[in-house]
Amino acid sequence: MKWIICLFALRMCWAFVHPIKVHGHYFVDTVTEEPFYVKGVDYQPGGSSAVSLSNDPLSDPKTCARDVILFQELGINTIRIYSINPDLNHDVCMSLLATAGIYLVLDVNSPLPGQHLNRYEPWTTYTTDYLEHVFKVVEQFSYYNNTLGFFAGNEIINDNSSATHSPTYVKAVIRDIKRYIEKNSPRVIPVGYSAADDLRYRMPLADYLACVQDSSLDAVDFYGVNSYQWCGEQTFYTSGYNLLVADYSHYPRPVFFSEYGCNEVSPRLFEEVRSLYSTDMADTFAGGLVYEFTQEPNNYGLVEIMENGDVNLLEDFIQLKTQFDILTLDYQYTTSSTLEHTDEILAKSRTFNYSLPECEANYENLDTSKPLPSTAANLLINLGVKVERGKFVNLDPDQLTSSYKVSRSGGPDYPLPRKVNELINIMSGSEIKKPSRISNHANGT
Repeated sequence: MKWIICLFALRMCWAFVHPIKVHGHYFVDTVTEEPFYVKGVDYQPGGSSAVSLSNDPLSDPKTCARDVILFQELGINTIRIYSINPDLNHDVCMSLLATAGIYLVLDVNSPLPGQHLNRYEPWTTYTTDYLEHVFKVVEQFSYYNNTLGFFAGNEIINDNSSATHSPTYVKAVIRDIKRYIEKNSPRVIPVGYSAADDLRYRMPLADYLACVQDSSLDAVDFYGVNSYQWCGEQTFYTSGYNLLVADYSHYPRPVFFSEYGCNEVSPRLFEEVRSLYSTDMADTFAGGLVYEFTQEPNNYGLVEIMENGDVNLLEDFIQLKTQFDILTLDYQYTTSSTLEHTDEILAKSRTFNYSLPECEANYENLDTSKPLPSTAANLLINLGVKVERGKFVNLDPDQLTSSYKVSRSGGPDYPLPRKVNELINIMSGSEIKKPSRISNHANGT
């Protein structure tokens, strides 16, 4: 009887927001079994310099409401956050995202001391204290159904020295997170890695992280590629996207752009969006995340946040919205062009061999000769870590509403709703409303 009750509770939990799972090299909705394509932005207001113990991107409900409204205007279904503090409360912000039908891919590291690997001397930072921070992030965010996955690292291997010392430690962190999830989390959550745009390491590291060394738990569940090769007016072929598709066409796990959006030509036109979500790429790439939402010193922003919290929409925001509108994307799933091929995609996923390979003796440009370091986390995995578990909460009208002004840069106020458009009732499990798969913009209206 106990297992029946648990199963019923799990199904009720899943009804709120459908978790995403990995099936072969696709992300798949756990309830509908439809392929899921990431259509989103990277989101870390203030950049790494703003990371602190007192706040993070998901700790202030007022700025979250403001930005979720902007996410909905842009038309995205996923954000990536590079660092959070698990000792803060994130329930309201995660509930806002879930209500809006938006998922989160979350990095487990942070730039603060003791919360990331030293890429040149990883053995000095791969400690129990470091893993406790990682597991606290995992423990807290495992209980939100709209947590799509965790990044175990971002661009850790990016030069010869890091490629010599860090690969086995990255693989060990992936193993440790997956072991923690297996032992302590309420559901299986994918664990991945975000790779630097460097031809010397991108493919060999992808192959190494996807291979089985000691067990399947040390193999990555998905692979993110930070790619900035489409600059200005390009095509699927002149940009080299065709070569990326060829490189990853037989990769056994989902691949997507964890960062994209070259800014050598400004304003960015984002014409790569149409290729990324077309049938040219949809069978190999599971979408992507535009770098980045807020304007920082590196000049990749879509919006500029003023000192008082008001927002200027930059021309890049307008250009990206225009490209996303053309896609006619279902708010939660994928584009109409790929939806037409859903049955074909699922048929391939059932017949293609996506079994994980055994690790090879050598991988080009990487030192993988050493065994994986023994985990420093056995006790933490067996006992769990102490942190407030995330949960969805009822949202009152004030929490769904933003008082900040939004204007188009250099122009008047932008006609934007003041309230989050509630798509999913996260507390009852019922769907409030679901937009048509076909956008009005596609019909020129």
